[in-house]
Amino acid sequence: MKIYIGQINPTVGALASNAATIDRVYHEGAEAGADVVMVPELAVTGYPPLDLLDREAFISAALEMRDKLAASTGSTALIFGCITRSERWCGKPLHNAAIVARNGRVLLEQHKSLLPTYDVFDELRYFEPGKGGKVVDINGHRVGVSICEDFWYDDEVLGTKLYCQNPVDQLARQHAEVILNISASPYNAGKNGARYQLFSEIARRYDVPLVYVNQVGGNDELLFDGSSIVIDAKGETIFCAQPFVEESTLVRLDGARCNSLEAMPVEEEIGRALLLGLRDYLKKCGFKDVVIGLSGGIDSAVTAALAVEALGPQHVTGIAMPSQFSSQHSIDDARTLAEHLGIAFHIVPIQPVYEPYEAAIDELFQEKKFDTTNENIQARIRGNILMAWSNRKGAMVLSTGNKSEMAVGYCTLYGDMAGGLALLGDVYKTMIYRIARWLNRNGDVIPESTMTKPPSAELRPNQTDQDSLPPYEVLDEILKLYIEKWKELDQIVAAGFDRKLVQRVLSLVDNNEFKRRQAAPTIRVSTKAFGSGRQMPIAQRWRR
Repeated sequence: MKIYIGQINPTVGALASNAATIDRVYHEGAEAGADVVMVPELAVTGYPPLDLLDREAFISAALEMRDKLAASTGSTALIFGCITRSERWCGKPLHNAAIVARNGRVLLEQHKSLLPTYDVFDELRYFEPGKGGKVVDINGHRVGVSICEDFWYDDEVLGTKLYCQNPVDQLARQHAEVILNISASPYNAGKNGARYQLFSEIARRYDVPLVYVNQVGGNDELLFDGSSIVIDAKGETIFCAQPFVEESTLVRLDGARCNSLEAMPVEEEIGRALLLGLRDYLKKCGFKDVVIGLSGGIDSAVTAALAVEALGPQHVTGIAMPSQFSSQHSIDDARTLAEHLGIAFHIVPIQPVYEPYEAAIDELFQEKKFDTTNENIQARIRGNILMAWSNRKGAMVLSTGNKSEMAVGYCTLYGDMAGGLALLGDVYKTMIYRIARWLNRNGDVIPESTMTKPPSAELRPNQTDQDSLPPYEVLDEILKLYIEKWKELDQIVAAGFDRKLVQRVLSLVDNNEFKRRQAAPTIRVSTKAFGSGRQMPIAQRWRR
């Protein structure tokens, strides 16, 4: 059996252009001699369409595109994802469906059975679950069709039992010769390994080949890596699509084993993920240019370097905004970075702007005092300057804060948090240094001094981050255990950390939810990012 895999990058809501892409890939596959062409889950609407599904005009337009795509098919079958109406008298009005069409008519409308409602997923909000799968005949082959989560039921591999049904088992009992899965499975670092293990176990258990096509690209905070795969009945991977790029390929079920991409260093994997996420976020939001505050520190340097690699130097502007507390080496590092990247660079000293603020604050409180208020004023002045550039030039501000800082509130509302996208908001500080080394893989882009000097916000004399935070090597490990592993105080202490330090860090995380709720969107690269996948209340009184 010959299958044409269309690992495409749909845009949420762009129904006409998504359908045009599907149609193009379909005709490519038909011309290549494919028996069937596959494209991802909800490829017509883009995934996830969220509350667009509450708009009748959107639903009707999507269904119209579905019908046009089905009607345009010839002797090659097409499997594509779209919404469809539920015919049940109760429940949710829509299904998440895989449409199997051939010769201008629909052969099968397979409804997604397992609807995830954890982390970033909320599919039961919109969809009625399917009640079982059916095998369909395609060119004499008995083909089972499933959608994304319908492969993720396996408690033996995943260690949890989220669902009471097994869609793969239902198809296998109907003697499916191959199972095709269309997916929109969001990326997080290391997920490929879990996918390959899970799918290999399923293929071996049921002695059936699996074909998995995944969406690629960024839609808001979610990033999709593609990494489509074909696994034979022995559980061996016989096709691996490239991650983070669109790819259309004709594959056979009797191919030779290939090497998966699990071995890519994690800093490269995350770096490439961020490049795709940034590029798509700008394009799909209608922006071409970005502006970044260059402090001379590692976070702004990595943000700028990623922006240049994603967008090109002509679309990136850096602005250094030194105060009376800024060191000369930070200004020099910012200038050197801009020269290495070939971007436009401006210096706007903020002391002349800050001093009237300081005088006004002293007058207001009837005392001359320097504290966090004064530090935050500096950050907010910088945020205003960046937003002024954005307003005048139409460039999106990229905020430069990282996950470590966001977790403990080491950031300023309406200051360094200002921006349209927090590119590094799901990347811990220690990983940012590793990404910096990867960005320097072809020569010095980020100055060595930026990577070796102690990190500092430079908001008061001789300040370093470690004045108020533990070393990032320690902080990040505590944060990972608490945020991503859901470990509690005693468990984290048992892992080798000081109890008072852990208590303080956990308190900082809990007490700064109000800040994170007001932060710019970020790109999810971990198993638990700040955003829709972590729903913690702001006004709450839970204490240990």
